[in-house]
Amino acid sequence: MTETRSLVPEEWEFWNTWMRAQRLLTRELERGLQHDCDISKAEFSVLVTLWQAAGREMRVGELSESLDWDKSRVSHQLTRMEKRGFIKRIQYGADGRRAGVGLTAEGRRVAQSAILVHGGNIRRHFLESLTSEQASAIRAWSEQAVDRLEPHRSEAAGGGAS
Repeated sequence: MTETRSLVPEEWEFWNTWMRAQRLLTRELERGLQHDCDISKAEFSVLVTLWQAAGREMRVGELSESLDWDKSRVSHQLTRMEKRGFIKRIQYGADGRRAGVGLTAEGRRVAQSAILVHGGNIRRHFLESLTSEQASAIRAWSEQAVDRLEPHRSEAAGGGAS
């Protein structure tokens, strides 16, 4: 068994700086979505997920899995977005018995605009401040972290048994 040891002060400082940088970046990106597009980060997440889906629609369960949100959170978010005219509920599947959701014309318009605005904000607040070496290092570490930590990847690698 591996011995557990505490972080030394320099490691704690590094960790705290890393977490603060993430919070500040997330705050700025969320402010941009709210100020420039009049949508929340949650709305953006739903809009982009549907934007990328075939036919700009998908089953609610697939949306929940894709966002890694519980079904009640998705349901409440969809209700709010339906009231704003961004999404519409649809019958999905060959038998029409599954609940689905799709983008409305307004939802497509907002999604397309928000993707451009958010991309510009990501570039301004994150990408432009990195050297190519820093970007490569962050990308490599991020890919390793996802491979190691994402539950679906480890289940798939292990044959899906758990």
